[in-house]
Amino acid sequence: QVRLQESGGGLVQTGDSLKLACAASGDAFNSVTMAWFRQFPGKEREFVAADRRRESGRMKDSVRGRFTISRDNAKNTAYLQMNNLKPEDTATYYCATAPRLIWSELDNPSRYNYWGQGSQVTVSS
Repeated sequence: QVRLQESGGGLVQTGDSLKLACAASGDAFNSVTMAWFRQFPGKEREFVAADRRRESGRMKDSVRGRFTISRDNAKNTAYLQMNNLKPEDTATYYCATAPRLIWSELDNPSRYNYWGQGSQVTVSS
């Protein structure tokens, strides 16, 4: 069992930055992979970024260069640093964890076992 606590969402203006945090507690086996997804109203969740500790991670192409995923292994906390935010980044952001996944599975939400409560990010124009 893994419990995820998200923090850091909010209302910002275009061009601003936000940093989301996701603290995981519980079964370390099920939090080897930590990822961020986002969901727009009426849409399916879409992959944003994933970290696999010592293996290569993955990033959605459209946010590469603006978003960065990082991880503090001592705190078992993942972060999503979002810079130069745009109105189209407005969504509910979710963190998720899974055991070790292969690279091709990282963007598949069905491969993740535990989910955070969601953090609303709103970017005004």
